[in-house]
Amino acid sequence: MTKSVFLCGFMGCGKSTVGKVAAGMLGMQFIDLDEYIEKQEGMTIPVIFSKKGEEYFRACETRAIAQFEGQTAVVATGGGALLREENAEAAQKAGKVIFIDTDFGTCYERIKDDPHRPIAYNSTKQQLKERFDQRRPLYQAHSQYTLDGALSPALMAKQIKEIALSK
Repeated sequence: MTKSVFLCGFMGCGKSTVGKVAAGMLGMQFIDLDEYIEKQEGMTIPVIFSKKGEEYFRACETRAIAQFEGQTAVVATGGGALLREENAEAAQKAGKVIFIDTDFGTCYERIKDDPHRPIAYNSTKQQLKERFDQRRPLYQAHSQYTLDGALSPALMAKQIKEIALSK
């Protein structure tokens, strides 16, 4: 049985876009982890951050990832979800973890004016670049596979399908 597939990478790397295509190819459900948490919490990510803080939100991510053990879905994690060791371990236990390695310039152009991304919206380009540089080695360390984020969504989805179906 195919397990869940967790996509990780920096904000704007293409997790949701590619994840939807891959889920369709695999006949699996697509889950955007941030939307999943918003439904569970009954509030948006920006509201969670402002009312309860980032630490609370990260704990929500931990609980949500653990819920996918035994499930089959393509899960697009938030940009910070798999930075925590416990989240990475839970995702690896529940399935396969794939890092979408997209260059900073591309990610920045996609996220720079998005009010639904509180960290991106409230940070300078330099602050985001520093965060990107800090996170990239953690994404690599916490993933079993890496995809080139410069590829088309269809090509990345095909590679995800091959990974998902491999032993």
